[in-house]
Amino acid sequence: MSLVQKFGQNVKRERIAKGLSQDELAVQANMRRSYLSDLERGTRNPSIQVLGRLAAALGIEPSDLLR
Repeated sequence: MSLVQKFGQNVKRERIAKGLSQDELAVQANMRRSYLSDLERGTRNPSIQVLGRLAAALGIEPSDLLR
């Protein structure tokens, strides 16, 4: 599994654990839901800025999304 796919799995796991829909998380992270969906499926490469915005929206450390 690639790092991009692992990142996507981690985002989805954290989102579900927080009880958020893709729409809700996308709004909180200031991105489109379709882009978030692509990230969760591992079909998009996230930038450092996206990593930070998602981590902040989820209330976790950025490194938690890369484990």
